[in-house]
Amino acid sequence: MDCRHLRTLTDDTGMIQFTTLDKPDPGSGYTTDDNARALLVALRLDGEERQRYARIYVDFLRHAQRPDGGWYNLKLYRQYVSTLDSEDSLGRAFLACSVAATCDVEDVRCLSRQMALKAMPVVLRVKSPRSMAYTLIGMVNITGAFQQNRDLLIGAIAKFGQALIEFYNRNKNSSWRWFEDKLTYCNGILPHALFAYYSFSGDKKALQVAQDSMRFLGDALFKEGYLNIVGNRGWWLKGHEMPLYDQQPVDACSTALACAEGYRATGHKDFLEMTRLAHNWYWGKNINNIPLYNPETGGCYDALVPGGVNRNQGAEAILSLLLTRQAMMELGLDVGTYEKYREAREAV
Repeated sequence: MDCRHLRTLTDDTGMIQFTTLDKPDPGSGYTTDDNARALLVALRLDGEERQRYARIYVDFLRHAQRPDGGWYNLKLYRQYVSTLDSEDSLGRAFLACSVAATCDVEDVRCLSRQMALKAMPVVLRVKSPRSMAYTLIGMVNITGAFQQNRDLLIGAIAKFGQALIEFYNRNKNSSWRWFEDKLTYCNGILPHALFAYYSFSGDKKALQVAQDSMRFLGDALFKEGYLNIVGNRGWWLKGHEMPLYDQQPVDACSTALACAEGYRATGHKDFLEMTRLAHNWYWGKNINNIPLYNPETGGCYDALVPGGVNRNQGAEAILSLLLTRQAMMELGLDVGTYEKYREAREAV
């Protein structure tokens, strides 16, 4: 695991949001979204770095948690900015705390349990599909650790699982098997959550919707034999063509994690292959035939753009690459090296 750029962007406060090229931009501040993802990465590292970085990121989340249990999403110049808070960042923070609440680093585990419990009344009220998905996955993670809240958690998991199924039923038709009337960012989290719900509950309807929606997404994204991501220049509206630019690393990660969860839930090898293709997107198996990984810095470029890449290398991008790589390793898949991917590309 090449964690050089994670180290570059992390200081005693947390992980800095943006860069100018590969240089950290402290003026961009720190987000709960990024530090929640960073906590998930840190917990899968080895040795002293695992504890050191997990403590930095969990401490950021502790200070960013509001008195009502939610989280401020942006910290600028030692102050939290509440105007950019969102249900998505709430769900991501809750998910990260839920995973950390079962880790073996005692102080990180205790702080994460406290935060997850404090957030419970707030996350139970989320309304958007993605925030429900993050929250559902988080709750599945902590049911074993929170025995005193088990009945509440089981009820909430079922509520969010059924709500996602209802979103799907409301929007699908013969040519559009999706939860909304458009595909935007981090689309994979929606089928991902239903795979997790099925694994927890055995709900066959959840499994059917998870598979149908994931295969609809996969048919669109992998039809060229490599991953194409829904571009953020207008998103993909129902009944329209899918835009291809700009393609962002966070969406490759969301796709990879969803496919990995699909494989764990079903054992179907096509999900394993889609995980591999999503990973290879970072290494040049993409529409531009350009790697997103920068071997000089250990960073990841912020996006594929027409004819090239956005050469900034912010937190979201490198965390997405690292999470995808860790998912591959957990499945026992070959993550390869930059040199291997470069040689394969040059041989084409």
